[in-house]
Amino acid sequence: MNVFIANIKGHTANLTAEESWHCYKVLRHKAGDEIFMIDGKGASYKGVLVTANEKQCTAQINEGPIYQQKRNYYLHLAIAPTKQLDRIEWMIEKAVEIGVDELSFIKCKNSERVNIKIDRIQKIVESAVKQSKQAFIPKVNELTELKTIVKNTSEIKLIAHCEEEDKEHLKEIEFKNKSVFVMIGPEGDFNNEEIELAKNNGFKALSLGNTRLRTETAGLYVVQALALLT
Repeated sequence: MNVFIANIKGHTANLTAEESWHCYKVLRHKAGDEIFMIDGKGASYKGVLVTANEKQCTAQINEGPIYQQKRNYYLHLAIAPTKQLDRIEWMIEKAVEIGVDELSFIKCKNSERVNIKIDRIQKIVESAVKQSKQAFIPKVNELTELKTIVKNTSEIKLIAHCEEEDKEHLKEIEFKNKSVFVMIGPEGDFNNEEIELAKNNGFKALSLGNTRLRTETAGLYVVQALALLT
């Protein structure tokens, strides 16, 4: 069954404009059809379409809310976009399927890409949520300068870089019931000034093993590792 994103008010569900168009024009749903919906905040519903047209689809809820169990950690992944955007988009899709709560994009000194279409990323995120039958839609943030993003206030703050130094290993960190913020740099890595800035703002250096990973691989590694470790 296809999943639609809806705004829920009492026993009425109003599909978003884009979802309404897809529901009516692409999938050819009509009044009387049963549909499955999520609110993006952790709840899912079943309902029957009352009105159906390309501008607005409305359903009467007959089952729900059914709440998705939350993970026992909050993961905010901040990553520098890759030059080839399809690589980071692929990572985002897989990260959402596995489990991430918030996504940010970092502009660094060595960044090869200094712009990103957040609307497109949002669509990829929402599609991955629906495909994987989840009810939480991760928050997506705009591309932000590193000097701003390091002021994040998460309980655990980690920066993955390639410089030689003592680093934290994921398996040695207690993530349960904590908010976790992990920064992944561009393909040219963070420079020394950026690493020091992060440390001065409470970040610890993070090890992702003995091999050098591509940016998108490092991001997915973190998401997968936390899912397994917790």
